Amino acid sequence: MDPAATQAPVRTRQLRDWLARTRGLQLPDYEALRRWSVADIAAFWQAMWDHFDIRSPTPHAQVLSDARMPGARWFEGAQLNYAAQVTRHTRAADAAGVPAIVFANERLMAEGRAVEMAWGALADQAAAVAASLRALGVQRGDRVAAYLPNIPEAAVAFLACASLGAIWSLTAPDMGVATVRDRFRQIEPKVLIACDGTVYGGKRVDRRDTVRALLDELPSVHTLVAVPYLERAGAGLPAADIDVASQGDRVRVRLWQEMLATAERVAPEPVPFAHPLWIVYSSGTTGLPKPIVHGHGGVVLEMLKGAAFHLNLQPGVVDGRATGERHLWYSSTGWIMWNLAVSVMLGGTTACIYEGHPMHPGPDTLWRFAEATKSTFFGAGAAYFGSCLKAGFSPRRSVDVSRLRALGSTGSPLSPEAYEWGWREVREDIWWAVISGGTDLAGSFLGGTPELPTVAGEMQARCLGTDVQAWDERRRPLVGEVGELVCAQPMPSMPLYFWGDEDLRRYRDSYFDMYPAAGGLPAAWRHGDWLLITERGSGIIYGRSDATLNRHGHRLGTAELYRVVEALPEVLDSLVVDLEVPGRPGFMPLFVVLREGFVLDDPLRERLRGAIREQLSPRFVPDEVHQVAEVPRTLTGKKQELPVKKLLLGRALAEVVNKDACANPQAFDWYERYVKERLQPGAA
Repeated sequence: MDPAATQAPVRTRQLRDWLARTRGLQLPDYEALRRWSVADIAAFWQAMWDHFDIRSPTPHAQVLSDARMPGARWFEGAQLNYAAQVTRHTRAADAAGVPAIVFANERLMAEGRAVEMAWGALADQAAAVAASLRALGVQRGDRVAAYLPNIPEAAVAFLACASLGAIWSLTAPDMGVATVRDRFRQIEPKVLIACDGTVYGGKRVDRRDTVRALLDELPSVHTLVAVPYLERAGAGLPAADIDVASQGDRVRVRLWQEMLATAERVAPEPVPFAHPLWIVYSSGTTGLPKPIVHGHGGVVLEMLKGAAFHLNLQPGVVDGRATGERHLWYSSTGWIMWNLAVSVMLGGTTACIYEGHPMHPGPDTLWRFAEATKSTFFGAGAAYFGSCLKAGFSPRRSVDVSRLRALGSTGSPLSPEAYEWGWREVREDIWWAVISGGTDLAGSFLGGTPELPTVAGEMQARCLGTDVQAWDERRRPLVGEVGELVCAQPMPSMPLYFWGDEDLRRYRDSYFDMYPAAGGLPAAWRHGDWLLITERGSGIIYGRSDATLNRHGHRLGTAELYRVVEALPEVLDSLVVDLEVPGRPGFMPLFVVLREGFVLDDPLRERLRGAIREQLSPRFVPDEVHQVAEVPRTLTGKKQELPVKKLLLGRALAEVVNKDACANPQAFDWYERYVKERLQPGAA
C-alpha cells in the first residue's frame, strides 16, 4: 500500500466539486456545504442517493413525504437491501486482491498474525446461511437473535438476515442471562445464533450454560444455531455441543458448519426503504431496554455518509486500483459501534475487527493489530485512549504507525489531554475524527472532516444533513453557550419505532417530551446531551443533561469536572453526583479511583479541591471526596451517574439499575454501604 492511503483525498471537498458539476451549486467551504444540507434536507439526501449510486428496481415518488418527528417518511416507493449494497463491491475488490474483513483474536495476535476474508467468500457464506435460515422457516420480518463475539461469523449471519428481510438483533457474550432475556424476549426471535463461549483477557469464558438458560427464557426460539468458538479462540477446550435436551422437541440444533454446507444460495432481496433491518437497545440501566428499530434505507444512507464525509474513508478500490484503505474500530458486539465497524463495507472499505481485551497482555495489543492489518484508520471509545494516556503508552515507540492517518473516538467526551497525547505519541499530523451520536439514531450528530482545523477537546463540526442546534428551554438557538443538543429536522436513520410500541408513546416520551409539537412549531429531537457550538462552528459535548451539576443556579457538565480531576496523575477514574438529602440540600460528593500505591489523604483531597476551584469555579468544589475501587459503568463504558444519584437519594439498588447491564456490577456494593453508613438518618 500505501503511501496513497495516508494521503487520502478530502471527501467533503470531492462532494463539493461533485455538487458543482451535477447540481450547479457553488459551496466554497464545509460550512456552506453544511448549511445547504440542512436548508434543503430533501435535496441533500437525494444527492446522497445519487452520489453513492443507490440502486432500486422501483423509483421513489419523492425524498421526504412527511417531515414530522416522529413518523417522517423517506423515499417511499424505493427498494434496496443493505446486504446487496455490501456485496456489490465483490467483483472489483476480489480482482484487486482487497479483503472484506481482516480478523484477529487474542490467540492470533499472540501468534503474530491475522486472517483475511475475501469479498466473494463473505458474499457466498452470507448467501448460504440465508438459504439455511429460509429452510428453517425464517421469513421476511421474522427476528433472528445472536449471542456472539466480534468474529466474522457475526457479520456473515447479519448479512444473511438482511438478505432475507429478516430482522437482526445482536448481544455480546459478556452479557448475562437476565440482560439478554430483557432484550430478546421483547422481540420474540425464531432463531438464536450463539457461541459456546469466548476468551477475554486470557481467560476462558464458557457460555454454554448461559445459552441453555437463555433457551428456557425465550419460548419463541425454535432453532439454536451453535457457533463453536472456544477451541478456535485458544481456550484449550475442544468444540462441544450445547446440550438442549431439557428443551425436549421444542428446540432443534444446527451447527454453523451445517448452515454453510448447504448447496442452496439466496441472493439479497429488495425490500422497502423503511423495512426493518435491525433492533438495537438502549443501555437498560433502569427498566427494560428500549428495542430500537432502524430501517434498511436510513442506515445505508447514514452509514455511507458518515464513513465517507466524517471519517473520510475511501473505498478499497477506486478506478480498479487498490487504495489500501482499512478501517479498524474496536468495539464489542453489544455496542452500536459494532454496527458502524461492519458498515464501512457498504462503501467498499475493508473492516478490521478484533475480538478480545484491548489491553491484554499489554497496552500495545490493539496497536499491534492495527500494524498487522495495515489499518489506516483506528477508532475506539474515549475511555480506551484515556487508558493509553494514563498508562504512559507511546504507540510510535512500539509499532509502525506510518500507515495510520486518523484516530476515531466516541462513547464519551475525549479530553483535550487525549488529543495532545495522540499528536505527541502517535503522529504529529494524526487527524482526530471524534464523533458523537448514539445507538438511538445509528449515526452521528457531530463529527469531522480533514477539511477543517482540529482543536483539542472539540468536535470539528455538525454533521451534514443533521440539523443540530444547542437550545435553551424556550427553543432559542445558542452559540457560545451550553444548551440542550437538539435535532430540529428528521434524519433518515432515526428509529422507525420501538418494538411493541404501537402508538409511539414511548418513542415520543424518549426524545420529544421537552420540545413537542405545539403552537404551530414542529417537534424537535432532544438527545439528552449538553452541547456548546463555538463561533467557529465546532462542538463540545459536556456530558448528559440529566447528569448536570447545578450549584446555586450555575450549571456544569460532569465531563468538565472529570477533565480537571482526572488530569491529576494519581487519579485513574472519577464520578460526581449532585443531589439533595433531607437536611443537606445541594450535597455533592466526588468519588475517585486512584492509581495503585496511592491513598486519598488530606493533602491529595486539597489538591483535588484546589484544581477544581482554580480551573472551574469554587462553586463546584465537592462537599466530600471519597476513594473507591471502581466507578460503575455500563457495558458500553459510560459512567453510571444517574443510578448512583438515585441510590444516594434513597432508592433501592434493584429499582435504579439492572446489574446485568453493567460492566462491573460489584462496584455498586461500595455505594450501598456508603448510603447506610453516612447518609441514612440515624446512621453512624
